[in-house]
Amino acid sequence: MKFTATSRSVQGSSASRRLRRAGRVPAIVYGGKSAPANIELDHNEIYHALNKEAFHASILDMVLDGKTEPVLVRAAQWHPYKALVLHVDFQRVDASQAVTTKVPVHYLNADISPAVKLAGQVVTHGPAELDITCLPANLPQFIEVDLGNLIGGARLHLADITLPMGVKFVPHGEDTNPLLAQASAPKGTTADDAAAAPAAE
Repeated sequence: MKFTATSRSVQGSSASRRLRRAGRVPAIVYGGKSAPANIELDHNEIYHALNKEAFHASILDMVLDGKTEPVLVRAAQWHPYKALVLHVDFQRVDASQAVTTKVPVHYLNADISPAVKLAGQVVTHGPAELDITCLPANLPQFIEVDLGNLIGGARLHLADITLPMGVKFVPHGEDTNPLLAQASAPKGTTADDAAAAPAAE
């Protein structure tokens, strides 16, 4: 994915306000062997880009003053109640160096699993994103978790799935094997009630 940036020489809150009034967004790019650089972006372009899930979990091609450089989005600051992007942080990417970032988790096929179809249970999902580390070439835009074989009362942990090649999970604290999904009886029913429901129909 590609976006365009321009070098920004003027800094400070008043300069940033002038940029925003002109439809521009102040930003910064850092990391790698170069010094941090203040840049500016077109608001409409970056607004629509930031609303795409893949933009946050992809190596991006930043075209800065005509030169293309690989970067990752690290942070985006939004106006508290307006649809306005206030500031964006990017990190330069080295193809030979591992990156650590968050990627979305896509949960699939829960509605056709035995837990739902046969046991009448409810499947609840775990984290919406995971912290991972990998080389830039191996960075996945998302991680799929197929729940199509989940049975009644089952719990699915990270260790039960295969991560994409070259990707490692980055744990926080002692939670090295987070719970991704579990099937359980709906509130107010017992497991036996839920199992009997499809038969009664």
